[in-house]
Amino acid sequence: MPESRAKVTGISYEVSGRVLLDEVAFTAALGEVVGVIGPNGAGKSTVLSVVGGSLQPTRGEVELMGRSIGDASAREQAMIRSFLGANPPADIPFPVRAVVEAGRYPYAGLEDNDEETDRAYVLSAMERADVAHLSERAYATLSSGEQARVMIARILAQDSPVALLDEPTAALDLANAERAIATLTKPGGTDTTVICVLHDLNVASYFCDHLMLLDGGRLVASGSPKDVLVTELLSQVYRHELKVVDHPFRGCPLVLTV
Repeated sequence: MPESRAKVTGISYEVSGRVLLDEVAFTAALGEVVGVIGPNGAGKSTVLSVVGGSLQPTRGEVELMGRSIGDASAREQAMIRSFLGANPPADIPFPVRAVVEAGRYPYAGLEDNDEETDRAYVLSAMERADVAHLSERAYATLSSGEQARVMIARILAQDSPVALLDEPTAALDLANAERAIATLTKPGGTDTTVICVLHDLNVASYFCDHLMLLDGGRLVASGSPKDVLVTELLSQVYRHELKVVDHPFRGCPLVLTV
């Protein structure tokens, strides 16, 4: 049985009496890509923030790599999981290389890490995210798509065993979105666990091993893309008429609007 990297047990999250998450539970295994989907306001980003330790659940528990994420220090959290938020800052004045190097900060001063190792990770990350040619450019001068790729490189450089990604392809065109998600879903090799919020159901269908469908803070379906991406269920949850068919050449469900 695959090694469990993330174990989320009945997490709920409330703000001023409003329930944003209600008893959400799931596991993510070694090397698994878990997609979190659902309409606006379903609780997708809140799940990611609770799992990453940015928010403390009202109830329930989150374990990453066998330990409670809430008990870990900020540095320990960064070594366990990387986090790419939905709206990273656009006005960072530093060069691209420095932004990517920030992903290596958790490892500073460790006995088994040195400057040569950091440089190797940073260079590899920039090449994989296709931003090596931008390394000396000021981040703030880049287009939104280029900035998105730089943030992806930072996540790759961090090389944490669990990667938490909130809509990582939102600012990218079709070609770059597919290249980016293909890179991110295997950021450190086949043993990296990825939990990823996605709005594009067809990207989720093709790249994810497991999907979690949220609606109103509740987990309404969980399973393989073929189990979750079902015409009647999606039409009900998204409150819009949808049609799910077999993709003509990718071997996965294809979601169409009607």
